[in-house]
Amino acid sequence: MNKYPYRLYVMDVSYFSGKMEAYLRYKEIPFERVEPSWGTINRVLYPNTGLMKVPVVETAEGLWLQDSTPMIDWFEDRHRDFPVLPDDPCQAFFCRLLEDYADEWLWRPALYYRWAFDIDARLDSARFLHDFLYDTTLRGPGQAFFVRERQRRLYVRGDGVTAATRAHVESVYRDTLVRLENILAEQPFLLGQAPCLADFGFFASMFRHFATDPTPARIMRDTAPGVYAWVARLWNSRGARLVREFQASERRTDAGAQHVWPAPGVLPRGWDAVLEDAGSAYLPYLLANAIAWREGRRTFDFTVQGVTYRSVPTVQYRVWCREQLQRRLAEIPAASKPAVEQRLQRHGCLAPLQAEGVIASHLHDGASPPVCTPTSVGRFDLLWRSITGTHWHKPGQQRPPR
Repeated sequence: MNKYPYRLYVMDVSYFSGKMEAYLRYKEIPFERVEPSWGTINRVLYPNTGLMKVPVVETAEGLWLQDSTPMIDWFEDRHRDFPVLPDDPCQAFFCRLLEDYADEWLWRPALYYRWAFDIDARLDSARFLHDFLYDTTLRGPGQAFFVRERQRRLYVRGDGVTAATRAHVESVYRDTLVRLENILAEQPFLLGQAPCLADFGFFASMFRHFATDPTPARIMRDTAPGVYAWVARLWNSRGARLVREFQASERRTDAGAQHVWPAPGVLPRGWDAVLEDAGSAYLPYLLANAIAWREGRRTFDFTVQGVTYRSVPTVQYRVWCREQLQRRLAEIPAASKPAVEQRLQRHGCLAPLQAEGVIASHLHDGASPPVCTPTSVGRFDLLWRSITGTHWHKPGQQRPPR
């Protein structure tokens, strides 16, 4: 390692890279930024993390960290300045719920807008070749076509996007812009005067996809300029500077982050609409996905807001996401839990979150995310993964144990 305590592997086209980079920038945690080639992803990241994905963090002590949500928790434990989670258990839980919603539910429209429209797909396939394959000769039009077709097969057609569901996928994005625009009309960040975990969750798709790819970017500029401004504002935010500005504007001398957020137990009124979306769509989807996982089905059908998606992939990681939300809810102190559960029930979130109890994902059995366990990778596996990549799952963990 060099003079930096952390090395962050990211790509400019990556959904979660922007989220992780913006978080470290805001926290003012020193890091070296590395854009890995496809060869580096194969030879370095895959053996050390088990996935061919970014963002990945390598620490000065030789630890390898992967997955933005547990990585942020890991950094919050070690870098206490400018926290992104409130001390208030109610606000902290709903920040986590909105982050999870933004991370996973906006994935489908983000990938759809990138690969379903020709102008976006051609631009991003060219960016993909430029960013990933700069150390190879595989950068011609044939390879670009292969990239476009692979992404459409996996993330558009393969994720349930059809003529029957297309309008609904587009509505998820457009409705989210409305929700965020309403919140940001009253305050600079989603919870108040400083970024919280939910900001970074929504930033993942809004920064690298919706505000960058031509088709969704035009929609954002035309219909939600406040969101467009928030994207730049969050990218430019630094904890120390924000606290100084808040102190000056409020004539305060304390630097506590809690003062930049509402009083304990209070959420911005604009959050209600997002929670309604979570209760009517995302949490029922997580439940259906978890049941399909438990039953060993590779795909499943589910109906959401009057639209039926057919043969969507069963995603082990999202079974784990549901487990984590259930665990966080169970950990809320007794004094705060009734208010949290009442709000969840009011927005239709409690029933799908609790139904069927805890369905085990077994995603991290014997592991402690975000810390990865390096493994030996054979030549054949390395060759195969260099062609196919790693999709939703770690190799060998695609099915629940019997």
